[in-house]
Amino acid sequence: MTAPDTGGGQLRVGVLGAGMISTITYGYLPNLHKIRDRVAITAIADVDVARAQSVADTCGIGTAVASLDALLNLDLDAVVNLLPGPAHFETSMRILESGRHLVTEKPITGTLAEADRLLDLADRRGLLVVAAPADMLANEWIRARDLIASNAIGKVAFARVQSSHAGAAGLSWPVNPSGFYQRGVGALLDLGVYGITQATGVLGPVQRVSAMSGITVPVRRARGGPFDGLEIPVTAPDNNLLLLDFGEATFAVVDGTYNVVASRAPRMEIYGLEGTLLVNRPDEPAPPVDVYRLDAAPGVAGWVTPRTYEIFPVGSDRFAELQRGALIEHLADCIRDGKQPVASGRHARHVLEIMLAAEQSAIEGRVIDVSSTF
Repeated sequence: MTAPDTGGGQLRVGVLGAGMISTITYGYLPNLHKIRDRVAITAIADVDVARAQSVADTCGIGTAVASLDALLNLDLDAVVNLLPGPAHFETSMRILESGRHLVTEKPITGTLAEADRLLDLADRRGLLVVAAPADMLANEWIRARDLIASNAIGKVAFARVQSSHAGAAGLSWPVNPSGFYQRGVGALLDLGVYGITQATGVLGPVQRVSAMSGITVPVRRARGGPFDGLEIPVTAPDNNLLLLDFGEATFAVVDGTYNVVASRAPRMEIYGLEGTLLVNRPDEPAPPVDVYRLDAAPGVAGWVTPRTYEIFPVGSDRFAELQRGALIEHLADCIRDGKQPVASGRHARHVLEIMLAAEQSAIEGRVIDVSSTF
């Protein structure tokens, strides 16, 4: 089956998985009414068909079904795969084999061989793969990338990137948080993926990885929420620090842990020979992007705020408006314009290789080469 022809009208989308990530405020579905003229969520599937029907009723989705098979029997142009990570490869392959474009949650697959099979199939069928996380669709990360590319702070020496929080057990999680602490998931795949995506999205592909990982405590206790007090055995590393080598003596340190209960540090700090660039937290009073330049004014060094709105008019931050739903709009835009995605499967594959290399490095105590690019 070849790529579907949307005919310039609405992109007909099905959603696989009716869990929290589909319905939470910053999830995929709550804000899609803003683009209903271009994207129609026509069906949702979940093994718990009652849950799928509840989400369908809440979000105005016409059809709820109990399986991927049933979903793929409907008239769809694309499918959003929101199943847990270990199920991504098999289900994403079936989606592409059916001739539908794919939006997939992180990680894209569990192994590099699986990612290669998935992306090769998409290429052969002329289909697009858009992969989470959606960070590089947000204005602040686009601006940071463009400033670095324009040599705004000179030769980059190193960066610090924070992608940690207290973990699901520490955040009054509304569903059982145990799965985040088990092998096959863990803090690196859950949280480190954001910092790695941001670092590579701004600075480019990584060449080598060195990492330290460990289990901070063998048992976590849930704090707050319906599972308050639940004791959770920890079998996957919950404390990961990565050193990324971009070549030409440019490095980045990225954390991916469940051990940051509070922080006011910027999400990213980049240090160059002619200045410093910060990407700040959205809950801080600072501008989204700050730059310190040695030549802020003639003979004067200081902090300057890039004039973001000259490039991004007010109201144009689609990530802020749509949250994870921005990935679905991004797919629609790429199909319409005949362009390859920014949040691409190739970038997600590169990030996966970095995470797998970090796991290997932590076990073997050595630097691991990264061969892919994007």
